[in-house]
Amino acid sequence: MKSILFKFSFLAFLLLMSHTPNVQEFQGQAIYFSKSTMELGNWGARMSEAQKKQIQARLKNRLEKTFVLNFNKEASVFKEEDKLDAISGATDSWGKNFSRGEQYKNVKENALVQSQEFYGKQFLVKDNLQAIDWKMGGEQKQIGQYMCFKATASIPTLELTWYDFSWSNLRRANANQESDSTNVEPTVPEIQMTEVEAWYTPQIPVGHGPGEYWGLPGLILEVSAGNTTMLCSKIVMNPKEKIKIEAPDKGKVISKSEYQVTISEKMQEMRDMRGRRRSR
Repeated sequence: MKSILFKFSFLAFLLLMSHTPNVQEFQGQAIYFSKSTMELGNWGARMSEAQKKQIQARLKNRLEKTFVLNFNKEASVFKEEDKLDAISGATDSWGKNFSRGEQYKNVKENALVQSQEFYGKQFLVKDNLQAIDWKMGGEQKQIGQYMCFKATASIPTLELTWYDFSWSNLRRANANQESDSTNVEPTVPEIQMTEVEAWYTPQIPVGHGPGEYWGLPGLILEVSAGNTTMLCSKIVMNPKEKIKIEAPDKGKVISKSEYQVTISEKMQEMRDMRGRRRSR
């Protein structure tokens, strides 16, 4: 009986939306809380529980974040809320160089526009949205007042972290350059994949979601990928005050792959400078 009532209310919502004037004015705001677990590996095995807790407290700003997603039928803007460091009382300036900037997605135009600041220089990353081959499941659960359905996907890890930096990726790139210079066959890097689990609600029939996630027949309210989970804690539909949903427009225009190269070159340059200082 509950299933029949849910389907009826969903169809009624769709019918109402399709016959409502100025449907493009339909708007919403979703608040997400993101929590990541800390991977310490072999290094962590040698630490006491007290030391681990101390590190977690110092990295709280990077492990726990709050995001806001403003959306209409076609587009969304996703951005992190700034907060002070729990230990120092300052913002995390180092982490900001490798964190996601204000992100605009347009699902109708298949367009991504993201503002990224890297060591004081402003970039405007423009690219297509990452295609996601969602596998729809039959499982369902309640998140707040919304009935949600499960979907899963396997996505190249680099496509989810393109704005971040990895020393291991830089080492691999350097190794391939050395192979090229010595005529040794370079190794083809294995594409690392991340398994993603998402929960979406057809009660809000938009193809939006937090971060890189989109393309389901309803707003994504929860998503787990790797060691991070993002959960929607609050939704406001059609707020009284109109929300501004526009793409950022300041910075040097660059693609995702070009931005990755720029970051790697800068970090390589910084490492070389440190090496020269130590050798003096």
